[in-house]
Amino acid sequence: MDARDDIYEYSLDTHHSEEAGQKMRKKFYFVLALLSVVTIIEVAMGMIWSRDESMKEILKYSFIILTLFKAGYITMVFMHLGDEKKSFQTVVLAPYFILIGYLIFICLSEALYVGEFRPAVENYFGL
Repeated sequence: MDARDDIYEYSLDTHHSEEAGQKMRKKFYFVLALLSVVTIIEVAMGMIWSRDESMKEILKYSFIILTLFKAGYITMVFMHLGDEKKSFQTVVLAPYFILIGYLIFICLSEALYVGEFRPAVENYFGL
């Protein structure tokens, strides 16, 4: 089979210098360290406060906030949203945080309602 000369190989046109490569690796390691630290904090909070009933509510909402922070940061870095103007970042991220926060609120409130409603249904049907 003959090689096609109409296909342009884009990977040969990157022309990255060693300094640019070091900068990209430094950014990657910073992102890795930051997300690892936030995850370690979440795990430590879960291990320390999960047995204390008075801290469960705070723990639940802190997990949600930290998870939304990680998701927003991943969007900013890996989807290159951090390189855009602030107004565009707001237009993209604000609905995300509002709708995901609302979805989590609905799921938690409905789960509490079902938990309160279920014993009445089980007693009614004799389950």
